[in-house]
Amino acid sequence: MIPQTFHLICVLSPLWFLLGQPLLSPPEVSAAEPDIPVLEISTDTRLEPGKTYGALVIKASHITVDGTDAWLVGPGQANPASFQGTGVFAQGVRGVTLRNVRARGFETGLRLTDCQQCRIEGCDFSNNFHDPAFGWGENGRRGGIVLERCQGLRLERNRANHVWDACVLVDSDLNTLIHNDFSHTSNTCLKLWHASRNLVQDNVLSHGIRKDPGEVHARDSTSVLIESGSNDNRFVRNDCTHGGDGIFIRVLNGWVSTGNHFEENDCSHANNNCFEAWSPRNTYIRNKANHGSYGFWLGASDQTVLIDNEACYNGLADGPHNSPHLPEQGHAGIVFMFGPSSHTVVRGNRCVGNNGAGIALIGDESTKGRKFRAHHWILERNRLERNRWGIYAKHTDWLDLAGNEFLANRLGGFVDAGGVTQVEHHDTRTDITTTPRARLLAPQTVKVGELVTFDASGSADPAGQPLTFRWFLGEGTWVTVPKFEHRFSRPGFHRVGLTVNNGRFSDLAWRDLYVVQEDSEEPTEGSPDRWGFVDPQSQVTFQQDRVQRIAGEVSIRALVQPYGGQRVSLEYPRDHEANQDLSQKTHLVFWLKTRNENIPAWQDVNPLVTLFGKAETKVEYRPRTDLVGQPAETEAREGWTFIRIPLAGDEHWQRTGVPLETMQWLSLGFDSWGAPPLEIWIDGLSLITEPPER
Repeated sequence: MIPQTFHLICVLSPLWFLLGQPLLSPPEVSAAEPDIPVLEISTDTRLEPGKTYGALVIKASHITVDGTDAWLVGPGQANPASFQGTGVFAQGVRGVTLRNVRARGFETGLRLTDCQQCRIEGCDFSNNFHDPAFGWGENGRRGGIVLERCQGLRLERNRANHVWDACVLVDSDLNTLIHNDFSHTSNTCLKLWHASRNLVQDNVLSHGIRKDPGEVHARDSTSVLIESGSNDNRFVRNDCTHGGDGIFIRVLNGWVSTGNHFEENDCSHANNNCFEAWSPRNTYIRNKANHGSYGFWLGASDQTVLIDNEACYNGLADGPHNSPHLPEQGHAGIVFMFGPSSHTVVRGNRCVGNNGAGIALIGDESTKGRKFRAHHWILERNRLERNRWGIYAKHTDWLDLAGNEFLANRLGGFVDAGGVTQVEHHDTRTDITTTPRARLLAPQTVKVGELVTFDASGSADPAGQPLTFRWFLGEGTWVTVPKFEHRFSRPGFHRVGLTVNNGRFSDLAWRDLYVVQEDSEEPTEGSPDRWGFVDPQSQVTFQQDRVQRIAGEVSIRALVQPYGGQRVSLEYPRDHEANQDLSQKTHLVFWLKTRNENIPAWQDVNPLVTLFGKAETKVEYRPRTDLVGQPAETEAREGWTFIRIPLAGDEHWQRTGVPLETMQWLSLGFDSWGAPPLEIWIDGLSLITEPPER
């Protein structure tokens, strides 16, 4: 999250009263008596109204527990350390209904683990663990509701206010959260970690914020936090206002969250960003992102779609206006900055009265766009009114614009701030009102020299307008026909893009294309038993992986668990008897894919590559940057990185040691900040001879 300031507005949402849920006060007791036993429940149970209980443990499936608005009371007082235990706990049950239960004073009000097809209705888990004074960083998953490895649950008309996290989903899929009030929290109202295909609809998720009066930063608190492989969730009509951020897709460990759909959510009045995302392939439709520091902050958010959103009055002097990164202390309604934004569609958005740009698309400032550009965009039918700039573009390439309204933007409508190339304005045919649909057929992985077919002939316009086609294949290659064949000369990653245009409006499609060397060598095609490792504090298991692979039939997957916290080196072959002649070899190449759940993830540089010869000779290759934590292509965060090491070293790889005539074994070293399991996939590992460049 980008640090920023905020006036905290504490108002109770009226939605709760519309739902007919009474606001009940807890009994006047200081804490649960120490001799109140834990109540184990194995059959349908109705608690006694007005009675105070301790904790409940649900031990059986297919039962109903009705709390009748009785209270479960834990030991928690004002001191965060006093909150202990769990109000309601269940593990491994299914088909349980929990309704009308009230629990306060615990570290966690409700914790369900490995549960399926349960219903939680009309419960109140407010006033459990709460820590508004906590600083930056992680403080545990606790507070109102914590769901771990749960599927098919329905949470409806529940409350969890004045807690650290109101509701947390971990490794939990296919759940429904509807008409809940999870507002006024000191960390998050809703947090997803590796939680996918959940429906979050019509909930109050407001005032997720932790800051002192007059403080600039909100300490990474947010109404909704989504991270670490939380994919294909649907967020519909939620109130996410007045948060540190409104909705925040965080990627601190390189594990992106994609395919999420946000529709008609209100994330306005955020201290920092109404929406913030650092992850590709998410869609935002008819949301409100007004009166924050920024409406949409979308860094490193390739393949994003924004349609018919509001992003107005952001960065104003009389409201939140933190981290002004545009010129003249400017902000934006919608901004893509500090990360690539390839293949992006921005249509029909309303950006009015922002202190800065209505829409800003900015490539890498430090390298003037050499590292990355805002590449392959469509901007159409947006209303840009009374901003400093309507659209502010810098270090961008391949933009198609049509039907945008520019009204009273003080310093210009479309502003080329430098480094802007290949911009097409398509407003000569105002009689055309339809939008075409682009369709691209092509493989995702091809071999060097293989003849590949690219086909967009399935693209069409609803009104039958004729289409023009423009392709970019990387390697400097542009094509303007609907269907063609092409050969790629070198292995690596290519951003393939397509734009179709009907005379005015455009659509785009794309393909992340991997070009692999023709043959895969024995190290990654042979037995995993030939691999070994060096790190006395860790344990590594090697296996063949037929699903996660890119070159040949299998890859080698290394699971580091436990991990000791230092650099772990993966060795091939483990018997140190490769006897590989290097006299005619020029490069070591391989494909690399990783997953590291730790926050933060990798440290130092990765991978550190060492070749060992006879008589304790060795040569080390150290990358100038961390190619795992900061891959050259952002898509490699979730995909594969092609590693190409010249045995002579170069400006990207620092060589230490005398060149070897014969290699006995090699090692690939990895170093992480933390110690959760590390997953490392290696494919296509080979020593090759490349012809001299012409």
